[in-house]
Amino acid sequence: MFAPGVPGKHFMQAAFIVDDVEAAARRWVETTGIGPFLLVPHIALAEYSYRGARRSGLDFSVALAQSGGIQIELVQQHCDSPSAYRDTIASGRQGFHHLAIYCDDYDATYAHYRGKGCAAAVDGMFGPLRFAYIDTSAALGCMVELVEQHESQDEFFRRVATAAQGWDGVTDPLRPGFPS
Repeated sequence: MFAPGVPGKHFMQAAFIVDDVEAAARRWVETTGIGPFLLVPHIALAEYSYRGARRSGLDFSVALAQSGGIQIELVQQHCDSPSAYRDTIASGRQGFHHLAIYCDDYDATYAHYRGKGCAAAVDGMFGPLRFAYIDTSAALGCMVELVEQHESQDEFFRRVATAAQGWDGVTDPLRPGFPS
């Protein structure tokens, strides 16, 4: 349990590894009524650190939807590159993967988890913001993703939340994550 004042104790996202992100988003809509999902296809991480070693060529897609105060993220990895995704969910399998924290103080939150003996499975950059997958699977049964707060990410997360407000449960259940 976190002690009072410990950074990064508010989870804002639950994420699942899926075999087909578009089909999974449609299943989520049909089964739960959560949606619409905003799709961001083929995110390419040209460079990242996997368990301390520099890597390149991670290709994955995500679909995000808002359900009250929690964001649902569906992730499909398209390549065989080493990743935090494959550490806990084998290729061809699906399942719960991580909880995410959107960090006002990324450095303090990162230091907290590392101070607890948790390794960083992945460190990387999405444009100007840092992210990490902290391997808390031994303690929690899942990873914890840290995402550095940034105005560009604020805007995207607002778009995800706004799409869910007043959604009729039918119209355009899968939408482009970024305007075309």
